[in-house]
Amino acid sequence: MSTLNRRYDIDWLRVIAIGLLLIYHIAIGFQPWGIMIGFITNREPWMSLWTPMTMLNVWRIPFLFFVSGMGVYFSMQQRNWKALIQERSLRILLPYVFGMVCVFPLSVLILQRYYQWDLGYSVNAGHLWFLGNIFAYVVLLSPLFYYLQKNQNGIFVTALKKMLSTPLGLIPVVGLFIVEVLVIKPHPYELYAMTWHGFVLGFLAFFVGFCFVLCGDSFWSMLLKWRWLFVVLAAGLFAVRLLVLGLKTPGYLLVIESDCWIFSVLAFGHKYLNRPGKALSYLSQAAYPVYILHMTSLFLGSSLIFPLTLAVPLKFVMVMIFTFAGCFGAFEIIRRVSILRPLFGLKMKERSLSINGNKPGLAQA
Repeated sequence: MSTLNRRYDIDWLRVIAIGLLLIYHIAIGFQPWGIMIGFITNREPWMSLWTPMTMLNVWRIPFLFFVSGMGVYFSMQQRNWKALIQERSLRILLPYVFGMVCVFPLSVLILQRYYQWDLGYSVNAGHLWFLGNIFAYVVLLSPLFYYLQKNQNGIFVTALKKMLSTPLGLIPVVGLFIVEVLVIKPHPYELYAMTWHGFVLGFLAFFVGFCFVLCGDSFWSMLLKWRWLFVVLAAGLFAVRLLVLGLKTPGYLLVIESDCWIFSVLAFGHKYLNRPGKALSYLSQAAYPVYILHMTSLFLGSSLIFPLTLAVPLKFVMVMIFTFAGCFGAFEIIRRVSILRPLFGLKMKERSLSINGNKPGLAQA
């Protein structure tokens, strides 16, 4: 595999990660502390639902930063620095600003109305903080990325490829994230949104993700060869965290677990998902608008379903169906209205509506 080849696995992993993000946010509505972080919560909690979520919450956001860094590598192949910044301004900065002004404040109004609080409007990034971080990383790191791309036979890239051709080469990578957690001391570790922990962690993951793709065949072959080791380490550390250490798990162990999950997902994704298809083309286009809109759809569904007298698991399923249906229903409208497309990160060109396996997806658009 050449790094210049199409990487459908990265597109698939981005889509799956955003799907997991939606499920994670839906699950928060069934935790008693959900209201403390601005979620509409069901009166009767479903505590056991949080067990699988505790596995996700240490790697889901870092993983998206890794994949976003990989995506920039592919975007750079046909763009110079100026064209990359222009393209990312349209695809990331514009939806970010629009979302702060028009999308997330609507979610807040639904929350206020449900709890009968005083209604008030304010510009708020909410869950869209991720987009702001990504745009900042592109601006800050693109000069370095272009330098590395143009000097792939240089000392640094050559040494990097050699280092990452063995699993021992991942130790310095994990070490970067351990240093971040030891210096910043986040509490809890999973609090990424609008924190220095989230910004620095995202910066490192974005850079490392780019470097992984830059390294090419040797890195991905190594990752495939040792994929079961990463799974065993991640699962073992999760079991220790869940059954022994709990909230007292030290930050460096959370980092190692998080990175092992990420290495595992990248490896298995590369092995089984690196193929095109109509479903991927459609979902790649839908993922960005769905991410932008999902909190509004979730809050609306929660406000309608939570007051009903139903079994808690049934409510969870109903909220999940409502959220996904609302997001994809809105996407079907957005993709057909030219003026709305750029506001939700879609290209203006009509040909981008075509659904086939050769169209660029989120990771490489």
